[in-house]
Amino acid sequence: MFIEEDKLKEFIVDSGLVSKDYLDDVVDELRKSKRDVSIGDYLVAEGKISEGDLKRVQAYLLGIPFIDVGSKKIPMDVLSTIPEPIARNHNIVAYKKEGNQLEVAMLDTDDLSAIEFVKKKTGLKILSRLTSSESIKNALLQYQKSLKADFGDLIKKETDSISASMSDDVSNADLKKIAGDLPVVRVVDTLLKHAILQGASDIHIEPLESDLVVRYRIDGILRDAMTLPKSTALSITARIKVLADLKLDEKRLPQDGRFKIELEGEKVSFRVSILPTQYGEKTVMRILREGGGGYTLESLGFHGTGLEKIYNATKQTTGLILTTGPTGSGKSTTLYTLMDLLNTPEVNISTIEDPVEYQMKRVNQTQVKPDIGFTFAEGLRSLVRQDPDIIMVGEIRDGETASLAVNAALTGHLVLSTLHTNSAAGAVPRLVDMGVQSFLLVSTLRVIIAQRLVRKLSGKTEKYKLTKAGLASLKKMVDLDRVLKVLKDENIVKQNDTWATIDFYKPVSTPENGTGYRGRIGIHEILDVSNTIKDLVISGAPDEKIEEQAKSEGMLTMIEDGIFKAVQGVTTIEEVLRVVSE
Repeated sequence: MFIEEDKLKEFIVDSGLVSKDYLDDVVDELRKSKRDVSIGDYLVAEGKISEGDLKRVQAYLLGIPFIDVGSKKIPMDVLSTIPEPIARNHNIVAYKKEGNQLEVAMLDTDDLSAIEFVKKKTGLKILSRLTSSESIKNALLQYQKSLKADFGDLIKKETDSISASMSDDVSNADLKKIAGDLPVVRVVDTLLKHAILQGASDIHIEPLESDLVVRYRIDGILRDAMTLPKSTALSITARIKVLADLKLDEKRLPQDGRFKIELEGEKVSFRVSILPTQYGEKTVMRILREGGGGYTLESLGFHGTGLEKIYNATKQTTGLILTTGPTGSGKSTTLYTLMDLLNTPEVNISTIEDPVEYQMKRVNQTQVKPDIGFTFAEGLRSLVRQDPDIIMVGEIRDGETASLAVNAALTGHLVLSTLHTNSAAGAVPRLVDMGVQSFLLVSTLRVIIAQRLVRKLSGKTEKYKLTKAGLASLKKMVDLDRVLKVLKDENIVKQNDTWATIDFYKPVSTPENGTGYRGRIGIHEILDVSNTIKDLVISGAPDEKIEEQAKSEGMLTMIEDGIFKAVQGVTTIEEVLRVVSE
């Protein structure tokens, strides 16, 4: 919105918000300091006027009505004409509909793409009104009922009946009956369906003191989906327990289970974890799409010499290939992709997992059951007697499992597994701490992969170049010369390019692509256990020295690989720094 500064200044004085003398002083200060900021924004930042006051002044000068939409009770059928992601990312809320006209409140009435999107979606004439950030924020809270719009007034109609049937001393038989009641079934089914359609990886159902909050993790970030009455908590949890074949009357101990549904021809598994908390049982469900396989190493983000090192390791008939990283960093997906690559009629692949996340044809997959003593270590002991060529151990958690995995790698098996460390080099001292002797490690370790997941740019992007200050800041964290060399070696940039000429990318939020991100991809560091690395391991060198040597042999660190992908336009620098610093 363009408003001449002189007109804005004049009207602010005329309205009595600040005195003319004070405003003259502000203008002089801004002129001397050469700050690129408008008078209105400066006054808001200094607390001299409120943002609402500024927006009212701007609305008057533009000839556009001002509306405090946050104080209005907006009908759900009107609010939901604009999807929540569009409303949140473009700060636009529909609040009134009359005939063929729809009134919308906006922070920026010049956001023509948002207006055009709503116009095409509704077929209505759009009347834009100006509002404040606080007003928009309060209006967006009403979107917590967005799921409610997906299944009409179901919760409103059925909450009383659900609540009336629940009490603190409900019997096991009553719980089972309530869990099968139509309202509860429909509420849970809709929560699951909505999560799948949103592309969520996890569903969190969290009891608070007076509410039940439902949140989805989408592209690695948790987002509120809706708030339900606390009285529905017991019935919803009971329904999930029935689906996952868990004990209905057990509320004091954690429980884990699993179930499947089919949505539009796609089979989806849910891994269920229920944990007692202060205000009731919290439920977290991991969503596992059974048709989610078919990845390639390239599609996961591997490239260049690192990719070659992994392929070379998979051609070996013995040894240990490790993936490392925190929970949710894509380690299992990498292992499944490697198994898919190795899965031929000539080999016998056996796994021991907790849980079995994806089912693979011609792979013998076994689920550990610690409650009956069937642990990773016990499973691994049995697997080596099953004449396997390739063994996948879901996770090395203790010294016994680590020792057995190394011994299996020594005795004619290719072993794949995961480990919780922050870096590839950190895997070596971690295994040593578990009791594995260093001379056994150098005989078995082939390659170590460390990884994180970053959000991918989607749709329209904006190019920009790093400023000198930005470049200096980045150089403190990353060896940019090494990254530039790899970019040139892989023909991502021209041979005469410098960081001053290389483009980076920012997401452009549009009605079609929401935040500008969609999906995730890995950033990796691939440590090839070379002869020089083996010498360092034998000598008991710390992980810093191992990493330094690996870098001298061409290994990109995760942050360096992230910058590489940012130059490609796959992600952004901000996203890489967010993930690596977590």
